Amino acid sequence: MKRQHLAWCAVALAILFAVLGLVGVPVQTMLFGLLVVACPLMMMFMMGGHGGGRPR
Repeated sequence: MKRQHLAWCAVALAILFAVLGLVGVPVQTMLFGLLVVACPLMMMFMMGGHGGGRPR
């Protein structure tokens, strides 16, 4: 993932939290969901440029 996409991801996450808050999802549930996906998200952001699927 490129750094230029980081702002769009942050906006999308903010919109998602706002919509979930409007429909009545508790904050604790949203934070738990964020905790559950934190590891895969960090892998995408930190390891996204490694390898690139090219054979060596």
